[in-house]
Amino acid sequence: MDGPDEAHLRPDGVSDATVEAVDTLTRALETMEVARGHLLQFHRLTGTGDTQLRQAVDQLRHAGHDEVADRLEHDLVGRNVIEGRWTFQVVEEYDDTFFSAWRTLERETREELVQGRRHLLESEMKESHRTHGLRHHESRPPEQ
Repeated sequence: MDGPDEAHLRPDGVSDATVEAVDTLTRALETMEVARGHLLQFHRLTGTGDTQLRQAVDQLRHAGHDEVADRLEHDLVGRNVIEGRWTFQVVEEYDDTFFSAWRTLERETREELVQGRRHLLESEMKESHRTHGLRHHESRPPEQ
């Protein structure tokens, strides 16, 4: 049990250069996942701002500023953030045309070059950095 599980062992014949290249590709995908998270935040924040806008329009009407409320409602409520698109459409297009390709090609590359195994470089780094036999430095969780 002392050492990585099979899913985190380098397949026979795989070079250091290959493990490093696959690791860099995976880190690039992880960066794109963070970017997607920011895009989702943009989507959520834009929706929150739109809700607050509609609240402000109602409050302006209640305060007797119908002309200002009408202008805001006419020009901003329901407005596209990008030509022809609300944020949900931007997220969907990003996912369908860009992010899905990243995920697919990263997975296919791992399957082709390292038998689909993930985080090999990190697994090897863990083995070289941990103190073998010391509590909280185990290579993997105990078997249940």
